[in-house]
Amino acid sequence: MNLLTSAIGQGLLWSLLGLGLYLSFRILNITDMTVEGSFPLGGAVAVTLITNGVNPLLASLAAFSAGLLAGFITGILTTKGKIPSLLAGILTMTAIYSVNLRIMGKSNISLLGYRTLFSANFLRKLPDYFDSVVVGLIAVFLITVCLIFFLNTEFGQAFIATGDNPTMAKSFGILTDRMTILGLMLSNGLVALCGSLISQNNGYADISMGTGTIVIALASIIIGEVAFGELTLSQRLVAVSLGSIIYRILLLGVLQLGLSTNDLNLISSIVLTICMLLPRLNELVHLREPLFRSLKND
Repeated sequence: MNLLTSAIGQGLLWSLLGLGLYLSFRILNITDMTVEGSFPLGGAVAVTLITNGVNPLLASLAAFSAGLLAGFITGILTTKGKIPSLLAGILTMTAIYSVNLRIMGKSNISLLGYRTLFSANFLRKLPDYFDSVVVGLIAVFLITVCLIFFLNTEFGQAFIATGDNPTMAKSFGILTDRMTILGLMLSNGLVALCGSLISQNNGYADISMGTGTIVIALASIIIGEVAFGELTLSQRLVAVSLGSIIYRILLLGVLQLGLSTNDLNLISSIVLTICMLLPRLNELVHLREPLFRSLKND
């Protein structure tokens, strides 16, 4: 039971990563590698501030702001510098690695003995691992509600239109470059916030904690889409969070079979590949069914 509770809590916390990438990957149709740098950036900023006596909530907000800045740089390189978004993200991600070392002063920092968001008095009274579930639920609820409200405003609709058809959006007077920059900022801000929460939950920040995060985010998105099918935009945001929980439970199930945690990245890639192939396999099955029936009738 503790393992399942932990998996659900981790799924909720990591779902912020999926929500962040959803803004750039699905709505803006941009492959943004910046997330592999903004995730540890959020952890580095939050943990460093906490160890220097800053309130954990303020430290988390500072991490969010650092993510906004990372997304802004990628957005400027993409829109004004005309650098392909994939390459712009890689450039920013590479630069952030050195920035994180500057912020932390070393490769990792422990939070042992320091108060975090998970050290609140009411959380200490809960059973084991329920602290991450409660904090995750609060964070996911607030972020999802804010995103739904934003995307349903006139400004949010212009943001969606930019991803759907930039040329047509420009013809309607939408400043697509501004929307792209904004989207990348919000995306990386949420990713950095996720990094700060994960670091506080784990009790440390590490320079290499961003490795493979884009695969985890994609898994949340793809699993949510495959599991719940056709949904409205608001429902898809909820599906991303549920997809993150399902993904964590799947990993837990695989690890319970006896595989090593060293194989976690391999397992993640296999799970994501299978989920991405499911729609195609479903199409092939539906294509073969009419053919089989016609042959049977003949």
